[in-house]
Order: sequence, then C-alpha cells, then structure tokens
Amino acid sequence: MRISDLLKVKGSGVITAQSHITMRQVLKQMIDNKVGSVVVLDKDNNPIGIFTERDTIRMVYKQDGRDWQSKAISEFMTTEIMIGVPDDDVEYVMALMTDNRFRHVPIMSEGKLIGLISIGDIVKSLLKNIKIENRYLSDYISGKYPA
Repeated sequence: MRISDLLKVKGSGVITAQSHITMRQVLKQMIDNKVGSVVVLDKDNNPIGIFTERDTIRMVYKQDGRDWQSKAISEFMTTEIMIGVPDDDVEYVMALMTDNRFRHVPIMSEGKLIGLISIGDIVKSLLKNIKIENRYLSDYISGKYPA
C-alpha cells in the first residue's frame, strides 16, 4: 500500500501556520481543529518545521513559568522533519516514524504540501487490512467459497 492510498481515504487537509504566529495562536488552532500537529510554512508556503503536542510539553518545561504565550512558534517547533511522497510505501514511512521517534510526516508532491500522515493513520489502515484478510481466511476455512 502507498501513501497515496492513505491520502485518498483520509483526505489532504493539513493544518498549517506561519512561523511568526504566537504560541497561544497555534495552540488555539490545534485545539479548534482537534489535531496534534501543525506544519509550519515559510513565506513561500514551503514546510520549514512542524509543531506538535510533544513540542508543547518541551516548551512548557523549558519556560519554567515564564511567559510563553506571546513567543513565536519558530522558537519551539521541530525543524528537522522528514518529508514523504505519495509513492512511498506505507511500511517504509512507518519504519521511518518508528526508528526516528516521530508521529507525523508531511507529504509533498511537485514541490507542494498535499497532506499529512500520522502514525495513527497508518495503524488504522493496517488494522483495516488485517480485518479484511481475517474475514477472507475465516470464510475460506468455513467453506463459504466453492472448491
């Protein structure tokens, strides 16, 4: 299965933000959209980072009670991101996520951001495939198919 297959089911909507917006603004955006990450774009709409719930925890800890709400997300976003493409194999992207301990991969095509895949999207897809295979095998074993 390819990433493009996941995007067909999930859709291509991605919550994005410019690097200068404040922490308060990005957290509101995440809460309002019920997402765990926001892809951070430069002025030309190219991904330059990602801000996640994990970044929020690190930020709160590092600020140690100091004002953080008015600071720009560029101070706290993760800048080392890996980008996927629609032709990537789902298992490959899952291995990247697992090996590098991150949960979100922006998907690019022809220089444009076209989606975001989370580890939850991958797990959901794999579970669906396992359920289908189990059903076919159960039906086959129980003799529902002619010999």
